[in-house]
Amino acid sequence: MGQSHPSLKIRLSHTECGAHQQKSFFLLLVLLTLTLLLARPLYAAEAVEIVVSGIEGAALKNVQAALTLPSGVVREGVVQQLWLQRFAQQTDEIAKRALEPFGYYNATVTTTIEPAGAGYHLLVKVEPGQAALLTTVSVDVTGPGSAETVLRKLVAAFPLQPGQVLLHSDYEAAKEHLKSAANDLGYLDADFSRHEIRVSRLGTTATIELLLETGEKFHFGPTSIQGANDFPQSYLRRHLAYREGDDFSFADLGETQRNFTNSERFKEVIITPERQDAAASIVPIAVKLKAAPRITVRPGIGYGTDTGARFTVNYRDLNAFHRGHEFYANLYLAERLQGMATRYVIPSPKDIRSYTTLLLNLQREDYSSYSSQIAAVGLERTRSLGKGKLGAAYITAQYEDYTVGDQSAISRFLLPGLRFSHDRFDDPVRPKRGFHYGLNLRGTHQALGSDTALLQLLAEGTYLVPLPWSLSLRTSAKTGTTLLSDPLKDIPASLRFFAGGDQSVRGYAYRSLGPTDATGKVVGGKQLFNGTVELERSLFADWGASVFYDAGNAFNSLSSFRLFQGAGVGLHYYTPVGALNLSLARPIGIDTPSFRIHLTVGFQF
Repeated sequence: MGQSHPSLKIRLSHTECGAHQQKSFFLLLVLLTLTLLLARPLYAAEAVEIVVSGIEGAALKNVQAALTLPSGVVREGVVQQLWLQRFAQQTDEIAKRALEPFGYYNATVTTTIEPAGAGYHLLVKVEPGQAALLTTVSVDVTGPGSAETVLRKLVAAFPLQPGQVLLHSDYEAAKEHLKSAANDLGYLDADFSRHEIRVSRLGTTATIELLLETGEKFHFGPTSIQGANDFPQSYLRRHLAYREGDDFSFADLGETQRNFTNSERFKEVIITPERQDAAASIVPIAVKLKAAPRITVRPGIGYGTDTGARFTVNYRDLNAFHRGHEFYANLYLAERLQGMATRYVIPSPKDIRSYTTLLLNLQREDYSSYSSQIAAVGLERTRSLGKGKLGAAYITAQYEDYTVGDQSAISRFLLPGLRFSHDRFDDPVRPKRGFHYGLNLRGTHQALGSDTALLQLLAEGTYLVPLPWSLSLRTSAKTGTTLLSDPLKDIPASLRFFAGGDQSVRGYAYRSLGPTDATGKVVGGKQLFNGTVELERSLFADWGASVFYDAGNAFNSLSSFRLFQGAGVGLHYYTPVGALNLSLARPIGIDTPSFRIHLTVGFQF
């Protein structure tokens, strides 16, 4: 009697069957939809595949770009074999022409068609052969500008020389550079009277003959300035980086454009050399301006570790009395600093970086080391001394009511001074390379009606250098010394030196370092030194992270000098209006160190 085997039975209820059928139908519908949407493009893309072998790099990319499959070869997903064969017959000439810019003039190209599944492979085998080597390179400049140093240097440094492979890209770039340099020097009619590349019949050697005719040098003619009629012409013309009669220069036009734009007074600047109206090599210039809003009022709130929470209102008038003068009024209310600062700036009609400034400053400070109330007026004359160089002579009359330690006093003084600075950075917002240094000499005496006598010299400097792996190194130092001074108790708080804070020794409170009195309170000193070493790494486009070391202190004599140190990490976010810097610092070499957060805005010198 045979053994019976249990059978597998699956039973589905009517509801389960319906749900199963609906799910299956839905999946089938999705698959059909995807097939209809994707099948034709995928099939068309794979119907004919072009495979190029025998070359690599830029030459391969150029050949691949040239061998674009004509649209008629594949129609409705079906390969038209007759059209494919005709295209295959043309590939050798197409590929050869694509190789010529790289110096290959005797290449051999073999093309075969092979079935590949439902489509075809178009196999293009390239044997580039020997590249054409230059035997003669003749490059020269003739005409009135033939002796120009810039042009002679470009001729001497022409990138293609005898014995090198003929590369058309290098030839065209050097050719364009030479002509552009002549145009920039004012030779607007400069052009090539001869520009020939001759390749031997065998395609293994080549010669270059290039001759630039400069023509006459052009000069700047009269400049007409239209628009922005609310500004006097004398003010507008101070932005011109050239004078009538100067050698024509596109670089000067570019600098003029930047001068107008950076003044923030114009929202549209169009500068046009009217070449068609040039006569006797004189080119008139047309400047069209559209004025920006004259007056702005900007309230703001924020927080700084040196000042605490703050509220500010900034008022700015960039065309005071319709004379192009500037008026600034800044009201600031913070936990430890309150006041108002105003400036009235009279631009020089001759130089965009020269101006005269009238100042009024009223402020009250209340810090752990001192408190003061100041009323000051000042006059300053600033003058450009060259690219990135500024010199200034100033005089300040100040009344100060202050408390330092246990000392409370009132001081009145007249303080003249001289200041010089030199800046050169590759980027004003996020510099990677450059330097800054500044010197400030100031002093006063009872003969000027002051309550004290002193002479002070302040010096500061920053050096920024790029390093590999997206790193940059910033080193900076600041020093100050007081000479020929009365006793420290006769020096007002604003003229004493303190250390500590965001831009001094981080890890310590603002102005919390310096000599102390008998009760241990910081009272400031006659001398100052602090320095910084900071290593930053770029993160993404607008971010950076850094590690830093700060050291310094204020002191009265070298024998009493004590060096305070701090180190930490920083995070930086760069915006068009300046950098946001967040630092976490910790003192070094003290018994109970604690971390301190510092927040600043702007690039720190």
